[in-house]
Amino acid sequence: MKPVKIIPCLDVKDNRIVKEIKFADMADAYDPAEAAFIYSTQWADELAFLDLTATLENRPIHTDWIKNILSKSGLPLIAGGGISKLSDIESLLAIGVSKIALNTVTPQTKSFVSDAAARFGNEQIIVAIDGIKNPPGYGRPRLETVMPNGDVKPKLELVSWAKQMEAQGAGAILLTSKDADGTKDGYDLEMTRAVAQSVKIPVIASGGAGKLEDMYTAVTEGEAQAVLAASVFHSGIIKIPELKKYLHSKGIPVNMPH
Repeated sequence: MKPVKIIPCLDVKDNRIVKEIKFADMADAYDPAEAAFIYSTQWADELAFLDLTATLENRPIHTDWIKNILSKSGLPLIAGGGISKLSDIESLLAIGVSKIALNTVTPQTKSFVSDAAARFGNEQIIVAIDGIKNPPGYGRPRLETVMPNGDVKPKLELVSWAKQMEAQGAGAILLTSKDADGTKDGYDLEMTRAVAQSVKIPVIASGGAGKLEDMYTAVTEGEAQAVLAASVFHSGIIKIPELKKYLHSKGIPVNMPH
């Protein structure tokens, strides 16, 4: 088993982190570049950046914000938001972004994934998938994909969609449970496990982390290869060094500092 990656996520709007952040040693508690610097000192494996309004405003991702983050942090950076053309990906990789998160893929645009993977390599392309869980007898798939605009009308079964993204060339799946997100009640283990068992590429669990045990079960029961979170890291509810020591003590391989 490869070391499990710990990934803090910076959800950014107007060049400010939108979720509360309380680092005691930060001058500006909502500056993403400064947060990136702090995380680079706290044993994080990678950092995720999401430009929240890029797609809504029909504009490219803010590369100047990303440049500031990269200047303060040596962590590999995953970037997402407003990425709709191969030239967008090329520009991001050129300034030092390590991986691209495509979060607006639909059945009509899925060829963009294969085009991106063919040009830049599978390992640099992550497809973000949002899912919901429907009750039995609801008339929709038990695990259903939510389209980027929030539309669930296609009745797109989640595991099937994940397999399609793998077939298109995705190098990893960033899987977020819309039901669990923000609850701090734990990752959706059923959803995470279903996807992880159906694909050969890594699955990054997202949505619902509230305590150390949630990260452990995401790996052991959900079979995720990485865990992503925002609020619990920003607020200090979970400290990354503490998390890594905890996972290591439980026999989970993690990258520990020398």
